[in-house]
Order: sequence, then structure tokens, then C-alpha cells
Amino acid sequence: MIPRHQAVILILLLVASIAMGVVLWNLRERAHQRLLQGQATAPTQAPQVAPAEQATLMVASDADDWVTPRMFTLPLPQTPQARARAILGKLLELYAVPGAEHPAPGGASSVAEVFLLPASGAAGPSRSARRAPARAQLAVVNLTSAFAASHPSGIETESLTILSVCATLHANLPEVTQVRFLVDGQQRATLAGHADLTRTYLTAETVPAEGARP
Repeated sequence: MIPRHQAVILILLLVASIAMGVVLWNLRERAHQRLLQGQATAPTQAPQVAPAEQATLMVASDADDWVTPRMFTLPLPQTPQARARAILGKLLELYAVPGAEHPAPGGASSVAEVFLLPASGAAGPSRSARRAPARAQLAVVNLTSAFAASHPSGIETESLTILSVCATLHANLPEVTQVRFLVDGQQRATLAGHADLTRTYLTAETVPAEGARP
């Protein structure tokens, strides 16, 4: 015969086991309900992406020491600053691929940001400035220090990069009449030892005339 105190312990263990089972069952049901609610509120459509549009990239070639317009279909955001960054990102992406006509490591991530501001007359008088549209803008292109550090050094190759960036901005955003460059948000003397980054570039002077060659 089982002693009385052992019987009491067995009964208590049995009750505790039943209570634990009930608690676990309730927890399981609550978790199942939360899962069903999450499925019910989950989006049924894929997130929208930027619509694809045509963009003109002024692609540099070291062999020709010139830039040539090329058309690309790209997903472009609607805001001008985001569009400018996406377009320049694609341009620098072309320069980063193996066998590029104008090699420059870094790719799209080399453009940290592009800011569009009202253009000023700080660049000095010129024929292009007098013909500038009423809403002329200054584009401030903020490059990464990694891009500047890895860019090939030389007046020709650095100038081609500057030329292609300015010409590409103007080809897609005609209101951009001036361009300045920063590196990691700071002014830098040169791109890689030669091309001046302290000046303001006039896009009308960097856009090549059709059929022209230096």
C-alpha cells in the first residue's frame, strides 16, 4: 500500500502536469492566431519600383580622349536629386566593369549624394551664363573618398571623368548649368592629383558639340 504522503505527492504532480499542458496548449493557440493575423495583414502586392526610362550617359573613352552619348533604359526615381544620383551611379558602374573604355574603380556606390541648388553667378560671367534658363541649378556631386583614392591619376583620365559627369548631368537635367564636387562631404583640391575640384564647372563648356573632337 502506498503511504499517504507519497499519494499526495503523486496527485500534486498529476495536477501540475495537467495545468502545464493546458498552459502550453493556450500558448500554442495564441501563437497560431498571431501567425494567421500576420498572414492576413501581409501585403498582397510586390513593392513598386521606379519606372524604367531612357537616360543619356556621356561615356568617356581613354582611346578617343572624348565622351560619347549612349542611351540606356534605367529605373529612375521621380525626384530630380535621386534621378541624378541614379544616372551618375550607372555611369560610374560602366567605368568599374573589366575592360572598360575609361577604367575607374568604385561603381555606383561611388556617388554618395547629389544636391541640386539654385545656380549663382559665382563662376563668373560667360556667354553660357547669359543664356542660362531662369531656373538654372547648381549640382553638388558628393563622391566617396574610396573612389577618389582608387581613381587613376593623370590629367587626361581625371578630366575625362569630370567631363563625363558634368555632361551626363546636363544631358538628363538641362536646368543644371553648374557642377561642383565634394569628397565625403568635404572640399578636396583634386580628384587624384590633377583635376581641380575647387572650381565650379559650367556644363555648357563641358558638353561637347555634336561631331566635335578635341
